[in-house]
Amino acid sequence: MADDQPIERSPKRSLLRKILWVVGGGLGLLFLVNLLMPDLDLSGEDRIALIRIEGVIVDAQETLGELKKFSENPSVKAIVLRIDSPGGGVVPSQEIYDAVRRVRTKSNKAVIASMGSVAASGGYYIAAATDRIVANPGTLTGSIGVIMEMANFEGLLQKIGVEGVVIKSGKYKDVGSPLRKMSEEERGLLQTVMDDVHKQFIEAVAEGRALEVPEVQALADGRIFTGRQAKAAKLVDELGNLDDAIQLAADVAGIEGEPRIIEQRRRFSIRELLESKLSSVLPKFDFHPGVNLKYLMAY
Repeated sequence: MADDQPIERSPKRSLLRKILWVVGGGLGLLFLVNLLMPDLDLSGEDRIALIRIEGVIVDAQETLGELKKFSENPSVKAIVLRIDSPGGGVVPSQEIYDAVRRVRTKSNKAVIASMGSVAASGGYYIAAATDRIVANPGTLTGSIGVIMEMANFEGLLQKIGVEGVVIKSGKYKDVGSPLRKMSEEERGLLQTVMDDVHKQFIEAVAEGRALEVPEVQALADGRIFTGRQAKAAKLVDELGNLDDAIQLAADVAGIEGEPRIIEQRRRFSIRELLESKLSSVLPKFDFHPGVNLKYLMAY
């Protein structure tokens, strides 16, 4: 007759199983925390945040969010802006400029600009708001100016027998319309707008770089500079790469030893991946009807 007594498990085997469950549960918990809060750090070490501003600046929300997040993080003692951009829209460039100034004054944190291959026009506008600017000797920067580009399709429409019809409430409502030639009066009106936005750029650089307005005006004709030329013109503080800018930020923040870097993780986006792939294959069309002001280096 079979023995019906229960089989006793080895105490060592039970203990090992408990340990495996604890280890597995801990790893699972760490995975979930990393997935839901990828930037969580419990080490308490002083860190430097790295924010990248790359490509044409068309929207400021992502950069503004990173600046706010890192400015409120007590473990972040300084921020490095890695700028590799020819500029972009006037308003997003101004919004980031203002946000950088707030981080410096209200959060009392150092912000250092590190220039990549190009940091011009709106890219330089943003850099001017930082405590110090570090550029590579061959960086293209400057291009302090405003540009407005419009197309006139009137002749083309006449050739193909198409007439543009506009109904408006005021004589300037369709200024910049691609359907007709611009009048001298309209050109003069737009020039006054351009001059005012250009003046805002000059004043922002003068304030950010602690220069006199006439000094900046002499350089604000849209010309570009190498990093070395910009340093000679007082538009840049030091020559160096990203590592040099990070070390400078650590020195300013009083961080001893090799600084620890924190950077917000970019979420994977199929849309962005497809757009980047298509942009390298298909020709680029950048046509915006009407008035569109840009702090953008022409290229």
